[in-house]
Amino acid sequence: MSKTAETPQYDTVRAPGCPFDPAPALRAAQAEGPVTRVRMWDGSTPWLVTGHAEHRALLVDQRCSVDHSRPGMPRTNQGAPETMTEAEVQQMTAMLKDKSIPGFSFILMDDPEHARLRRMVSGAFSVRRIDEMRPAVQRIVDRFLDELLAGPKPVDLVEAFALPVPSLVISELLGVPYGDHEYFERYSKQLANRTSTTVQRIDAQIKLGEYLDGLIDERLANPGDDLLSTLAARVNAGELPRAEAVSMGMLILYAGHETTASMIALGTLALLEHPDQLALLRDSDDPAVVASAVEELLRYLTIVHGGLLRVALADIELGGKLIREGEGIIVVSEVANRDSAVFADPDRLDIRRDARGQLSFGYGVHSCVGQPLARLELEIAFSTLLRRIPTLRLATEMEKIPFKHDGIIYGVYELPVTW
Repeated sequence: MSKTAETPQYDTVRAPGCPFDPAPALRAAQAEGPVTRVRMWDGSTPWLVTGHAEHRALLVDQRCSVDHSRPGMPRTNQGAPETMTEAEVQQMTAMLKDKSIPGFSFILMDDPEHARLRRMVSGAFSVRRIDEMRPAVQRIVDRFLDELLAGPKPVDLVEAFALPVPSLVISELLGVPYGDHEYFERYSKQLANRTSTTVQRIDAQIKLGEYLDGLIDERLANPGDDLLSTLAARVNAGELPRAEAVSMGMLILYAGHETTASMIALGTLALLEHPDQLALLRDSDDPAVVASAVEELLRYLTIVHGGLLRVALADIELGGKLIREGEGIIVVSEVANRDSAVFADPDRLDIRRDARGQLSFGYGVHSCVGQPLARLELEIAFSTLLRRIPTLRLATEMEKIPFKHDGIIYGVYELPVTW
């Protein structure tokens, strides 16, 4: 029997009735061992890393590359940017170049170029800078809750709260007019949907790129106190190509609202389905309890689907297996965050557990640069929502909640609630 026939299919589909748990296929792979082979839609058989320790080890290993143009890089979803053929990549690059829009972000670059570009934006997300934003984020959260409470019931918490809060926060930090939120949210959703065609993804990237390019133009002429102005100053000084400044702005705008919005909505639903945990969080005014709850929700839910993709630049021994140079690797956080060797009773939501070792933001040099801001928004959003609406409850049956099974970022499309 061939290796391909013996190798299980890579599958991230969650089981019906278990929307908070990783896909059964991923759990089965983890039970087999921390490093196993999987078969992709195109017939390739990359390595799947499901163990927590192996996850951390691989993401700091300089013998791995994140460069998606390298041969051997896994292609997880047919039609997604990382799954394009070489011809499709060339076609997309040509189309984007024709529009003067960069094709890929610095997060898909290896060091030292990745580190150089990352430093240009990391200062805006330092713990000190983000903590200074706390009063402003609190005002934004209260503003949308004021509007929600003054309106009719039931209400879609995604539309009324979970999405607009991070959209406004990232708009103010980046320097994007919030009045344009419907525009950038529309094309962000197009990028996040795994069923989008290559043409749809190209169109979304061009639309967002042209939009950010226009804002860079404005900041070159009239700089302000925002991150786009910082990037424009780098362009003006000859330190950063304009196309890369646009790419970085696109990444921050997209990632800065789509992921946090999904976590707010899905985290609220998880708490509503675990009323004992909701009560612990709602009734506590201890910041440490709130911070602990956020870490546990990040661990328990792990909303990034598809895994972190790598290709080996040299032979690597990991988890008792030998990964050969040129072979692809998929690192899946949703099962690494349920590794019983690290988290006792990992399938239980327990906001009192120490979940600081969770891997939802990645690990190592490519970990999420915006994680301090995401944590701040989640802490304020959850604690304020539950304090101000202590009787919050679902306004529909759990079985009728539309989950984002087709999304790169997992969550819910709608969350009808009342009180």
